[in-house]
Amino acid sequence: VQLQASGGGLVQAGGSLRLSCAASGFTLDYYAIGWFRQAPGKKREGVSVISSSGGTTYYADSVKGRFTVSRDDAKNTAYLQMNSLKPEDTAVYYCAAGPLAGWDVEYDYWGQGTLVTVSS
Repeated sequence: VQLQASGGGLVQAGGSLRLSCAASGFTLDYYAIGWFRQAPGKKREGVSVISSSGGTTYYADSVKGRFTVSRDDAKNTAYLQMNSLKPEDTAVYYCAAGPLAGWDVEYDYWGQGTLVTVSS
């Protein structure tokens, strides 16, 4: 059972990246997916959440209008499209899967993290 986050990299400010969160060993159909990030020296923070149905999404105020969360259950994968990236978006991004969609809920599975670096 594993979640694999990928798609991070180095990008200039204003650029875009798409992160993927692929599940293996279990199906994502019944799970909400949360995206979190942790910058050096800072606490982990919630970025975006998508419900198991895909019908409900949440975004942190800092990324609203720039990031879009989605899921493709046929591919057992969730995505985080990040546009208009800013240097303050630099962090390790994690995906997580859990029964409930929210910020302060328990997530059963966590990916290993993928590093996003935005240069100014």
